Amino acid sequence: MLSPNNYFKFATRKLKQMNFNAIIQLFTPKDRVFYSLFEQVALNVAEMGRLMKDVVAEPDFSKRGVVIKKLEDLEHNNDNLTHQIFNELGRNFITPFDREDIHHLANALDDICDYIYASAKKINFYKVDPSDSGIQKMADIIALGAESIKIAVLELRNMKNMRNITDAIAKVNTYENQADDLFDMCIERLFETENDVKMLIKKREIYQVMEIATDKFEDAANVMESIVVKYA
Repeated sequence: MLSPNNYFKFATRKLKQMNFNAIIQLFTPKDRVFYSLFEQVALNVAEMGRLMKDVVAEPDFSKRGVVIKKLEDLEHNNDNLTHQIFNELGRNFITPFDREDIHHLANALDDICDYIYASAKKINFYKVDPSDSGIQKMADIIALGAESIKIAVLELRNMKNMRNITDAIAKVNTYENQADDLFDMCIERLFETENDVKMLIKKREIYQVMEIATDKFEDAANVMESIVVKYA
């Protein structure tokens, strides 16, 4: 049995230990929170890329609308996830990587989802036939880019397989360059072959929004490249 003096020393030591543990817990990076949120966003991005291909492959206007509604739901879900990421930034003193990088990556991924959804929505809103070869090829690039973004984001948690991240980033950059070239060719062909001025304007806007989506892929890839250089 402890004497009163020894008990006091024991209690003081335990209290200090508890306070120290509380402080450590307070300043421990909430890696799992940020990584889990980014991974959910990345899965949304990949699914939206896949659904974009479904949109342009569906000839029926009404059935296309059902797929576009799925894209809308995913886009709204991603908005919520992005909001959660920003909330976590406000709560946590220490983060798994630079606060700026977290902010930029969250914004870039959110922009990807916004522009994929906007592309699909405009196809039905403008009543444009998505069998257009330019729209089809752009959708293919978007799907490929979305999958590469997912691969890179999922590797950020451990950064053990750097080759997977760098390869995915390189592919995103390649897809973005392909989208730029495709956009130029589509616009050139559009002005050469499309006699309906209204349809010309509609298709040009769809091409533009789809191409911007690929630019946002590159923005996200650039942020991840920065993260890899700093922390790998």
